[in-house]
Amino acid sequence: MMWIPLVIIVVIVLWFVGVYNKLITLRTRTEEAWSDIDVQTKRRYDLIPNLVETVKGYAKHEKEVFEKVTQARTAAMGATSLDDRAKSEGMLTDTLKSLFAVAESYPDLKASENFTKLQDELTDTEDKIEAARRFYNANVRDLNISIQTFPSNVVANMFKFMKKELFETKTEAEKEPVAVKF
Repeated sequence: MMWIPLVIIVVIVLWFVGVYNKLITLRTRTEEAWSDIDVQTKRRYDLIPNLVETVKGYAKHEKEVFEKVTQARTAAMGATSLDDRAKSEGMLTDTLKSLFAVAESYPDLKASENFTKLQDELTDTEDKIEAARRFYNANVRDLNISIQTFPSNVVANMFKFMKKELFETKTEAEKEPVAVKF
């Protein structure tokens, strides 16, 4: 009879350890996913100056577009909070779209192998950023659910696990419906 309370205590301790380890795993996966976003955005930041220089060679009078891209890149690289980072990444995406729109006006530029290669690399990087963002958000969702639901929230509160923010880069332009014209 004396062993029943001991078994109950052991079960409770094992449950606490299991929940704690699950929370640590989820937090580590979230940090890893954020690191993936950092790697891909750094690649993007490294590609942009090359792309701008290539376009400058063909479209010298489009100075305003180049300045906007450079400013958006600088803002994205300097963002400190997740919200600022998300907004600046959205702005950077919008300015890159305007750069590609300018490129459409220059057939020689579009035919340039260097430009095409840079555009393909940037498109590939954008796809990887999107995948990394989805992976990060899925891990944040799982961590936040575990932190907020009973009974794991008891352990999360004891060890001060904090909710994380989702990384959403929706800009006003992305929220507008796509106009289809025939």
